[in-house]
Amino acid sequence: MSNIQFKLNGKAVQTDSPENTPLLYVIRNELDHQGTRFGCGTGNCGACTVIIDQQAVQSCDIKLWASAEKEVLTAEGLAFDAIGQIVQKAFIDEQAAQCGYCINGILMSVTALLKRNSQPSKEVLMEALNRHLCRCGTHVRILRAIDKAIQQINQKRAA
Repeated sequence: MSNIQFKLNGKAVQTDSPENTPLLYVIRNELDHQGTRFGCGTGNCGACTVIIDQQAVQSCDIKLWASAEKEVLTAEGLAFDAIGQIVQKAFIDEQAAQCGYCINGILMSVTALLKRNSQPSKEVLMEALNRHLCRCGTHVRILRAIDKAIQQINQKRAA
């Protein structure tokens, strides 16, 4: 067993789970943050995406030890993040989710991207979304929501 500490949505947490446990399992099963979804378990669908130290990563691919002493943000933490709030609201306004399973991961990738780059090119945006699978067909609404979030973030920064 290990004693790994990190910040989860701004709060210090620690776990005695084995250090090679996927971070996803600790977040969901031990820390009860159900917004981080289990999808494929191999890092190919994006449902489990979280932000670690400002980078979007698939938490099923990240071992617990890699989160030690870092900042981890999950979908539950977006409500306390200025950019995350804007992204969430834009997705709600545009009704960008249908079944909703993939959306939390997409929200995390979009938030991480817009924190670094408030005016991403289409190529950069598509790269950020590349590891996300959505079978519901809401892609047009997702892109519309992202455009809306980009506009709102840039208006806020200009004010």
